[in-house]
Amino acid sequence: MAQYSNTSPYFNTEENAISLDFLVPRAITADQDDTTYTIDQIYAYRPDLLAYDLYGSPRLWWVFAQRNPNQIEDPIYDFAPGVTIQIPKLSNLKTDLGI
Repeated sequence: MAQYSNTSPYFNTEENAISLDFLVPRAITADQDDTTYTIDQIYAYRPDLLAYDLYGSPRLWWVFAQRNPNQIEDPIYDFAPGVTIQIPKLSNLKTDLGI
């Protein structure tokens, strides 16, 4: 059984020799003073680029969809210019994900 890294959305999800179980979502703390951000054209359909610029790792691309389920259903194609999302604080991610 492979162990996913602590930056992976699958970290808490069980797997066996042939398949991955149903996704167990990871908790991302939502603070009222999280940054509100409207996605710019430069990050259109590229949450990995925004994650790299904000957190120093493109592997955290999935936290935007996890934190904003009402705005981002598809983590790539809903990451469109003009969509307003909440950006989790790096300190919360470090605590929540153990990074």
